[in-house]
Amino acid sequence: MIDFFGMLPSILMIVAPILIAAIGGMICERAGVVNIALEGLMAFGAFTAAASHRLLEIPLGGFSVSFALLMAALMGGIISLIHAFASITLKADQIISGTGINLLSMGVTVFLCQIIFQQERTQPFRLGMMPIRALGGIYPTVWIALAVLLVFRFVLYKRPWGLRLRACGEHPQAAASAGVDVIRIRYTAVLISGILAGLAGGCLVLTQTIQYTVTTINGKGFIALAAVSFGRWLPMGVLGSSLLFGTSAALAVYIINIQSLKFLPPEFFNLLPYAITLITLVFFSGKDYAPRASGQPYEKG
Repeated sequence: MIDFFGMLPSILMIVAPILIAAIGGMICERAGVVNIALEGLMAFGAFTAAASHRLLEIPLGGFSVSFALLMAALMGGIISLIHAFASITLKADQIISGTGINLLSMGVTVFLCQIIFQQERTQPFRLGMMPIRALGGIYPTVWIALAVLLVFRFVLYKRPWGLRLRACGEHPQAAASAGVDVIRIRYTAVLISGILAGLAGGCLVLTQTIQYTVTTINGKGFIALAAVSFGRWLPMGVLGSSLLFGTSAALAVYIINIQSLKFLPPEFFNLLPYAITLITLVFFSGKDYAPRASGQPYEKG
């Protein structure tokens, strides 16, 4: 049998980056911009965090982890501006723009690994263990994810800026007629989304692996995007869907130890999180709760 209580730290560790990225995707889509680039932004963040920690572990000592996460968030924000410029200023197709960033991340990160480390991955961390360690069984990244959730839930529903952001995703022309700068709001939302996705990639690489490779993210950005849809673009809904998808990913690791299932190939268990994600979306999506203007370029007038 599977000890679910014993799995809890691993489940929360896997859930944390998915939740952080999903909150960023939710903020972006509530403003009217679809950010399918979460996968690529997480990859840029993961590479930046791994490389920063590996290169600065000795000079910065214990501060290297915090600095690595900061740099990951900064890199995610910078790359997201490409998506913002293409989809908001140039009014390009938002799906194509996001896909371009996803493809760009695979090439650029591997190229930088070859330049910096002379191989197609970052070098393992010197400590030979996860840079972020569990305290009392819970990883600090879990508290980061919880803080992100609570802060943006408060901002979205309790602050005037949150009302303006939601208006931009529902009816941008009406928001503009009330004096809201739709372009600025959307740019800010995409920037926040990129910062959170980069941070999520940093949290992932510093807790779940000891180096960055081209397969480190392995679809977590798309799972975060699915969590936004399944969570109906609501903070608590995104939390619930992230917990569901994170649990399924943890089960894929633990279920392989069940003797009665040993005859199944390892690839079957690796497929579980993605299969559960697709099945959940098919059966429980129901009514379209997406913001009405999501994915539509803003036209003044």
